[in-house]
Amino acid sequence: MLTDGLHDVPAGKVAMVVTHLEMLSPAQTRDVTLPEGITFRQVKPDLAWYRDIFDRVGANWLWYGRRVLDDAALGAILNDSKVAFYTLQKEGQDEALLELDFREDGACELAYFGLTDALIGTGAGRYLMTQAIHLAWAAPIKRLHVHTCTLDSAQALDFYIRSGFTPYRRQIEIDNDPRLNGALPKGAAKHVPLIA
Repeated sequence: MLTDGLHDVPAGKVAMVVTHLEMLSPAQTRDVTLPEGITFRQVKPDLAWYRDIFDRVGANWLWYGRRVLDDAALGAILNDSKVAFYTLQKEGQDEALLELDFREDGACELAYFGLTDALIGTGAGRYLMTQAIHLAWAAPIKRLHVHTCTLDSAQALDFYIRSGFTPYRRQIEIDNDPRLNGALPKGAAKHVPLIA
């Protein structure tokens, strides 16, 4: 149990506040059109595609959870029929990751959601979230859930709340800094100080 006050984070570690959010019935959405030249599609990813989009979307936010999985473990997720993957494509290049995980009975986890720099600020994120909500609730679920942390974009938490999610739990997570163990380049996430 943490006590009030400051607590040292050991060198070589990162610390984040994780907020868990849920939606217990479909949120009302408004019609959103994609910006011109952008298309939405489902993907049956292979390892190379997934690792590429995961890095291009998430490296700036220190996404590393899937980078530390070996090919067999990641392949098991990618090939699981209860996990669905979608993207937004611009000029022939995939520029977003939407991953819906239905492996828990009666629930869907919005496991990964993000855009590359090529789409941030275009309105494509709102479109992608609208699709996520519709796709998740088209299945027989009672709960859609997601989590975000203080290493993510500063807009992420508010975006989820405005999308209809309600925060219900907060945690502190401490882990090895992925830039020091080779999971991410040392130059990733310049907004998070690297303390070796």
